[in-house]
Amino acid sequence: MNHYETVFILNPVLSDVQVKETVKKFDDYLVSKGAEMIHKEDWGLKKLAYPIQKKKTGFYHLFEYKVAGEIISPFELEFRRDDSIMRYLTVKLDKHAAEWAVKRKERNKAAKN
Repeated sequence: MNHYETVFILNPVLSDVQVKETVKKFDDYLVSKGAEMIHKEDWGLKKLAYPIQKKKTGFYHLFEYKVAGEIISPFELEFRRDDSIMRYLTVKLDKHAAEWAVKRKERNKAAKN
């Protein structure tokens, strides 16, 4: 199993319920394929660096998980098929990136407290 991180941007016209349903759909997809979900973050509504589909904002979400490499291509196909997804990016984390992800999570926890 490899360690991956996926950031995806949802269409800003979706309601909170629709956003939660879409995020759960992709979470359930990964879990159904045997992924070990390590961390999820909801970054909320953020301004885009440039307009996408004539939208200037989007709901950002991050998944960090471990899964077999052959699952990534069908997972990304699900993103392409879903009209509510404006952009996505999946990266394979090496040991340095995984360490940095742990530090980022600890920093976020400290900032919340």
